[in-house]
Amino acid sequence: MNSLSGRHRHTRTGLETVTHLRERHVTMIALGGVIGAGLFVGTGAGIALAGPAVLISFGLAGILALLVMRMLGEMAAEYPSGGAFSVHAEKALGPWAGFTVGWAYWGTVGVVLAVEATGAAKIAAGWVPAVPQWAWVLIFMSALTAVNLTDVRNFGEFEFWFAGLKIAAIVLFLALGAAAIAGLLPNVDSPGFSNLTDFMPNGWGGVVAGFMAVVFAFGGLEVVTIAAADAEDPKHAIGKAVRTSMTRLLVFYLGSMAVVVTLLPWNDSEVGASPYVAVLNRLGIPAAGQIMNVVIFVALLSAINATLYGAARMLCSLAERGEAPKALLTRKNGVPRNAVLASVAFGFFSVLLNYLWPDTVFLLLLNAVGSALLVVWAFIAISQIRLRRTIEHPTVPMWGYPYLSWLALTAIAAIIVLMLSDEQARGQILSTGVLVAVIAALGLSRSALRRRSLPDRT
Repeated sequence: MNSLSGRHRHTRTGLETVTHLRERHVTMIALGGVIGAGLFVGTGAGIALAGPAVLISFGLAGILALLVMRMLGEMAAEYPSGGAFSVHAEKALGPWAGFTVGWAYWGTVGVVLAVEATGAAKIAAGWVPAVPQWAWVLIFMSALTAVNLTDVRNFGEFEFWFAGLKIAAIVLFLALGAAAIAGLLPNVDSPGFSNLTDFMPNGWGGVVAGFMAVVFAFGGLEVVTIAAADAEDPKHAIGKAVRTSMTRLLVFYLGSMAVVVTLLPWNDSEVGASPYVAVLNRLGIPAAGQIMNVVIFVALLSAINATLYGAARMLCSLAERGEAPKALLTRKNGVPRNAVLASVAFGFFSVLLNYLWPDTVFLLLLNAVGSALLVVWAFIAISQIRLRRTIEHPTVPMWGYPYLSWLALTAIAAIIVLMLSDEQARGQILSTGVLVAVIAALGLSRSALRRRSLPDRT
């Protein structure tokens, strides 16, 4: 497909041309969707817990993410839909399951939008202090809402270049780090592998704790299967994205972590605060902190763009299945405009929150997001195990079915148990559990009412 193509849709007002994402858009969305600010900032916590053995922690988390991505890809290739895993859960477990995971995802990413906008605003306010933080949130939310309200190709182009900048930054970081380790950079002494001699300073307990800290850095992989539904050939787009993206992401994640723990002592306070900045300072790169601020800023804008897109498509899918108001189905050029506006509502409300509590709102919102990623992954695993029985020749078959599928589900359950046993994480996982339980109860009630309303055919 050499150009962005169009397809016609019949509407009440006539014939509407609907454009689609190119294959390159879907591939870059897959690569960029998981490369968020969490990689550049949050990985310091994993290093502090596991030491150089964070490579094992990241490897385990990456394998789990790879298995989830493969399961999701298998289902999405057979049943491409903007509702993705919500549609799959409904097919596998019933309407209540699609209702539960769809609304849990939509509600969570609505808060995530506000978190990401607040993070970007903090950086921008540092560059231009004359513009208050709340005003930056308003600017970012307005601009990216406008992008998502127009033709889907605008979202695709924005995300293509956002993802490209993030990937370029990581590739450059890997190249500089490898050169420094090899002793090829002038005025930079190579430490060799001396920083790796105490590879597992906190034992396997540290590895497990590091795993719990870094697994959430892989959140966002689900967006690619939502986006692939807008591709001209969804099956082919999903297949290629799933086959190529996760292995490359493992190289990016593990490679960058290997550079950090090889060049610097794991217990360096600067590494714990910001590992990438610490490495750039070690290499003598001028203004390392500001360079990483630019990268993180781009990553956050990319995340807002992709999160809003995924939330709107999920909400529209719920409306199509009668699980949300029909008014959300209003489309123009294939874009669910009302669903976009509804999805961005809390992001605009966070403008007020940033005005009232600019110093504390970020952490409050971040904690409120909870652990919904684990809920989504669990539903993906359960749905794939059930639906595989109905798929004779899957386009993107899950490896080692059913053993690896059950292994992934067991690992997700183990993370939840570990979080419940951890005093700091317990509140977050319990709040997520309560939210999901309430939504599930509503979904089950709706399903029961629907069954009662059906005419008796006996």
